[in-house]
Amino acid sequence: MQASIHPSAIVDPKSEIGAQVTIGPFCIVKEGVRIKKGTTLLSHVVVEGSTEIGENCTIHPFASIGMAPQDLKYKGENTRLVIGDNNIVREYASIHRASVGGDGSTVIGNDNFLMGYVHIAHDCKVGNSVIMANGVNLSGHVTVENHVVIGGLSGLHQYTRVGEYAMVGGASKIVQDAPPYMIVAGHEAKLFGLNTIGLKRHGFDDSEVNDLKKAYKILFREKRTLSDAIMKINAEIPVTDHIRHLITFIEENKRGICR
Repeated sequence: MQASIHPSAIVDPKSEIGAQVTIGPFCIVKEGVRIKKGTTLLSHVVVEGSTEIGENCTIHPFASIGMAPQDLKYKGENTRLVIGDNNIVREYASIHRASVGGDGSTVIGNDNFLMGYVHIAHDCKVGNSVIMANGVNLSGHVTVENHVVIGGLSGLHQYTRVGEYAMVGGASKIVQDAPPYMIVAGHEAKLFGLNTIGLKRHGFDDSEVNDLKKAYKILFREKRTLSDAIMKINAEIPVTDHIRHLITFIEENKRGICR
């Protein structure tokens, strides 16, 4: 099936529109945009720049996709926004393409749910199966790993990271890295233990959860330095993939860790 484009929509002939794409009333799709099979722009959506939107995404009214970065250093360079498959982007969300201060791409993975008024700034990297509630704001160069939930009205400082399977409470201020598998919340955000319910919902078995609980206590409740805590974890807990990822995340931090 060919694309369905409403007569009131403005679609640049130099854009690339895939099969079964639906572009609704008053949408604007500019030169350089690529929209893949089965994606729907409901109405009043603007997409511009070197932007690629994957298959079977649904983008709701008044979303702005691929706008120039809000960075005073940006002078019109050809940077990109890449959005994967099966994403839902709700009303008034904004996702910007990259600046020249990173690797040239803002990247959104697959199966994400971005609620109303979410803002994802330049050079951010968002993984798969992430939920961002209404009004979440990511500053530039933020990394959000897979299976993260971020509560509404939360703000993330530039260059911070949120590790996989983490839960960020609503209205949180994230100025340091939020470690994977944990709950963080508050202003300034602090740790509130392991995201046990979230982990079990994603199929973690009891032994995996118990090992992560032990690692959490060693890292954040025994008043050790991070390097000393990591040595103890390596000595006392089986180094599974999840434990290894937690350790690596901690070791690679540059802004500090929420504690």
